[in-house]
Amino acid sequence: MDLIKELTWRGLIHDIMPGTEELLNKEMVSGYVGFDPTADSLHIGNLVPIMLLVHLQRAGHRPLALVGGATGMIGDPSGKNSERNLLDLEVMNHNLNAQKKQLEKFLDFDCGENSAEVVNNYDWFKDMNFLDFIRDTGKHITVNYMMSKDSVKNRLAGEGMSFTEFTYQLIQGYDFYHLYTEKNCKIQMGGSDQWGNIVTGTELIRRKSQGSGFALTAPLVKKADGTKFGKSEGGNIWLDSKRTSPYKFYQYWLNAGDEDAENFIKIFTLLDEQTITELIAQHKEAPHMRLLQKRLGQEITQTIHSEEDLNTAIEASNILFGKSTSDSLKKLNEEDFLSIFEGVPQGTISDYKGMGIVDVLAESGFLKSKGDARRSVKENAISINKEKVNEDFIFDETHLISDKYILLQRGKKNYFLLMVK
Repeated sequence: MDLIKELTWRGLIHDIMPGTEELLNKEMVSGYVGFDPTADSLHIGNLVPIMLLVHLQRAGHRPLALVGGATGMIGDPSGKNSERNLLDLEVMNHNLNAQKKQLEKFLDFDCGENSAEVVNNYDWFKDMNFLDFIRDTGKHITVNYMMSKDSVKNRLAGEGMSFTEFTYQLIQGYDFYHLYTEKNCKIQMGGSDQWGNIVTGTELIRRKSQGSGFALTAPLVKKADGTKFGKSEGGNIWLDSKRTSPYKFYQYWLNAGDEDAENFIKIFTLLDEQTITELIAQHKEAPHMRLLQKRLGQEITQTIHSEEDLNTAIEASNILFGKSTSDSLKKLNEEDFLSIFEGVPQGTISDYKGMGIVDVLAESGFLKSKGDARRSVKENAISINKEKVNEDFIFDETHLISDKYILLQRGKKNYFLLMVK
């Protein structure tokens, strides 16, 4: 596989240092991407650098995932308006271990010569003497060079930055130098906002080792409407199912606009160019079917979670937009159930057992009166937990979802969530 050609058609190249493509075509190359361990889960904003490593390995090269145990204690100022809170070592190690497990879903760590490897820059910084570092490394990079970087200029124009964050690019640059000398790593990749930090590493390699390091960055992904990719109303979309359920994860991709879906399916899946071209053409013939969004959500959800989680997410999605049964609802956990019916009017009831359908519809506040309730039932317009009911329907504990909810419905779109006290 021609890596640069592959990344180009997928829209994954923003900047590339001269000579990078020639190097990749000449030999098996070790390349790395750094990950920020400030949380115990990666999020979909991390998927672009992850995919860079995936494609690197698929092209026969060796991917290194650097988890920043040392740099995470400092905080990368790139794209940040203010300084981060610093984490202690125990929290950092917990986060690193959690992120490594997530990376194992994408990269092959046992495939011979080009097996992936996770490295932690805390391992080579923890015993380093400060005076030795500023003498042996700091002297090779001028303050003028460091001040010219956008990550520094932008912060100095605002609230300023501490010496701690100012040194970040020098420390990241040393990471590249260390991996170059110890792992024969010749390429660093990342988002376009990392270009300044990456080329600092190539400078250190040139000045300290008289060697050549190379750089490749991908564009920062944005939505077609200009809003930030990877965020929802609830915040980040995480890869950890405890933080973002597989249902919510699948829904994020399912709700993508047509233009975004065309872009995302190239970036975040391993479907080949012909398959994607055909999918886009099919989607344009019947956009209301949302074929592109569905395939996008299926591919990514199955990769990050599991086929079982994907099937559950699809079934949950069909509850609102397709055919479903009471059994489908009862399979959902409480979090997913409430996510599906978020924003639906709610009411409470206590002594529901033995009550008839007309009384519950009226006393819950869902319908205006018992007369309105009787008419709706006779018109066959009322469903309980997605199943049609008649006027003889009586409530009992078998109708509870997650031991506390009953879903009332009139027609196709008029829902009411009844919580039992």
